[in-house]
Amino acid sequence: MSQRSCLSVILAAGEGTRMKSAMPKVLHAIAGLPMVAHVVKAAEAAGATGVALVIGHGADEMRKAVQKFAPKAETFVQEQRLGTGHAVLAAREAISKGYDDILVMFGDTPLIDAQALAAARQKLAEGAAVAVIGFRPPSPAGYGRLIEKDGHLIAIREEKDCSEEEKKIGFCNAGMMAVAAKHALRLLDKVGNKNAKGEFYLTDIVEIAGAEGLDVVATEASFESALGINNRAELAEAEAIWQTRRRREAMLSGVTLIAPETVYFSHDTEIGTDTIVEPNVWFGPGVKIASGAKIHAFSHIEGATIASNCDVGPFARLRPGADLRNKAKVGNFCEVKQATIEEGAKVNHLTYIGDARVGAAANIGAGTITCNYDGYSKFFTDIGEGAFVGSNSSLVAPVSIGKGGYIASGSVITESVPDDALAFGRARQKTIPGKGKELRERFASAAAAKKKAAAE
Repeated sequence: MSQRSCLSVILAAGEGTRMKSAMPKVLHAIAGLPMVAHVVKAAEAAGATGVALVIGHGADEMRKAVQKFAPKAETFVQEQRLGTGHAVLAAREAISKGYDDILVMFGDTPLIDAQALAAARQKLAEGAAVAVIGFRPPSPAGYGRLIEKDGHLIAIREEKDCSEEEKKIGFCNAGMMAVAAKHALRLLDKVGNKNAKGEFYLTDIVEIAGAEGLDVVATEASFESALGINNRAELAEAEAIWQTRRRREAMLSGVTLIAPETVYFSHDTEIGTDTIVEPNVWFGPGVKIASGAKIHAFSHIEGATIASNCDVGPFARLRPGADLRNKAKVGNFCEVKQATIEEGAKVNHLTYIGDARVGAAANIGAGTITCNYDGYSKFFTDIGEGAFVGSNSSLVAPVSIGKGGYIASGSVITESVPDDALAFGRARQKTIPGKGKELRERFASAAAAKKKAAAE
């Protein structure tokens, strides 16, 4: 198998009208990744060395998206929608390049298991010309049935054409198949369109191959793996299935999820052993967490790197570029963006740190803000090792706080502070005896006058 080359032809030309979206159906995401990208990843995991995407609706948007997740993939446009057989032939140029195996897949089946694809390829390696992937749904109603005889697949029968006996068959067509490349174009070119819709059906190659005396077999995938997505309700169902799989995988690999059904992963989330994740945590794309971290409840994390034994949340937000080093802490109602929180540093509560470095063992008081944006450009704040920033301070970038620097609470710091220096950046307090009472009386009188005027 490892020596056999494979082309994955992924059909993604459908308009997806039931999604009620201007965006091509297959670009709708599961776990933060377009569903067609999940299909590409499965094909590659099954050994596909080439990818041919057959596109139609939103071709330019599709090409642009494909560059992000499959930059080496070839794209082919199906100008007219004349059936699945016709769609596969849109990739004739790629099919004719001399691969050993051809995998035909659909861009709206994001849960397909790479093992199911590999099993179909294995049948080709053993001599089959066509290996059709089937599944067993809870109810076969509405699905094409796989008709087998003596271990060989002899036909795929649409339900409307099934006999009463054939309707009892629970083994159904998932639509995907593997075809020996040396036979593929010949079989596809023999597919006709003499049917009620005048379309060229890929499934016809089963009987065509059988008539040539070629071996045709069926392999089985799980029901979930074969699910196709047609609307947003089904998209949500697929998301739920993906998340359930990923949560189980995380827990079996040594991660504690206290309430797993409330934790949401992205397609590329990396999370180390002995990490504890409390309820209602959302991981966006690009998150890497080392071992022994603790992620408290209601935290929102994306594009962040979290080192060993860090403590995050509850109610923390880590945005892209957040880099927490060993034993760093970002506490409740804190936001960190494009900033490094070095080893042992603490950003405990009610704080925004953006475009900054917080040095090792530094302590950032509640309500501190790095003022990094002037409406036009972003600027950097550098806070040195062991520095202490008092509560409710504003650090106006570009500015640096030296090693061991101390910022008095309530300060607005606009100039850099040397190592071990103390900085105040607030107005001198002035106390006027009796002035509070005078102000209350004035305000009360004004409010009464306003109320009286409104009544009149």
